[in-house]
Parts: sequence; C-alpha cells; structure tokens
Amino acid sequence: MLRFIALILLILLIALQIKFWTGEGGMRDVWRLQQRISEQKAENQKLKQRNEALSADVQDLKSGKGAIEERARSELGLIKPGEVFYQVVEPAPANVKPDNGSR
Repeated sequence: MLRFIALILLILLIALQIKFWTGEGGMRDVWRLQQRISEQKAENQKLKQRNEALSADVQDLKSGKGAIEERARSELGLIKPGEVFYQVVEPAPANVKPDNGSR
C-alpha cells in the first residue's frame, strides 16, 4: 500500500514538473515574455531618443529665427536678398565614360 501511494505521488510530481516547464504559463512562456520585454524596452528607448530630438527641434523653431532660417536655407534652398548663391559641382571620375545616348 505504501509503495502504491509513493508511486502515485511520484507520477503526480512528474506531471507537475512537466506542466511547470512546458505547459501554458510555464517557464518556456516566462522566458519568451522576458525576451519580448527586453526587445520592447530597447525599442522604447530608441523612440524616446527620437522624441527628445524632435522636441528639441520644436523648441528651436518656436524660440528664434535662427532655426527657421537654417531650415529654409538647407531644405528649401532659399537665400537672402543681396546674397550670391554658389553651387559647387564635383567633376566626374576620370575612369567613367560619359553616356552619349548611343547604343
């Protein structure tokens, strides 16, 4: 009788261990969730840095003309009255033949 109870308890222990390691909500799920949490934290950190940079840009644009002028010059190519615009064109590399359109 005692051996029978011990065998039942051993089988129950093995079943609980299997459930603990492989079942729903078991250790495998915990490890998977920990991995997803660390990935999400990394993504959140990147987005936080991006938001801080955008916030700084907004503050610069709200606070003065310098940032607005810089954006107008770099993104729109605007110049002030009386300024002279110079465009520097790099020469083509010597080993590249110009395309004359014939084939």
